Amino acid sequence: MFVMAGFHKRENKMRYRRARTKGGTFFFTVVAFKRRKIFYDKEAVNILREAFKHVSTKRPFEIDAAVILPDHIHSVWTLPDGDSNFSVRWQLIKAFFTIRYNKNVGRFKRTS
Repeated sequence: MFVMAGFHKRENKMRYRRARTKGGTFFFTVVAFKRRKIFYDKEAVNILREAFKHVSTKRPFEIDAAVILPDHIHSVWTLPDGDSNFSVRWQLIKAFFTIRYNKNVGRFKRTS
């Protein structure tokens, strides 16, 4: 199953079609803020690993494959039977990563 995105011209925003297969296997691409090459930093990669581990203990899922590139991540997950909520897992991973990165490495600097 894939998360599909399409641009809706009239509303001028992205509209996502999300697969809702319980216990399904899903492919994701997650891009760093402004495509910053944050994952060149070994500490950032270690924090990301901690985030995946921490969240998977609270909201179980299997990581079937993962590739961490300097500015984005590709991963394939399989969720438990009866569960299709990958969105909350990504939300928790991103929150854990951001908090831990800001505490241990330094604050993300947002520029316009």
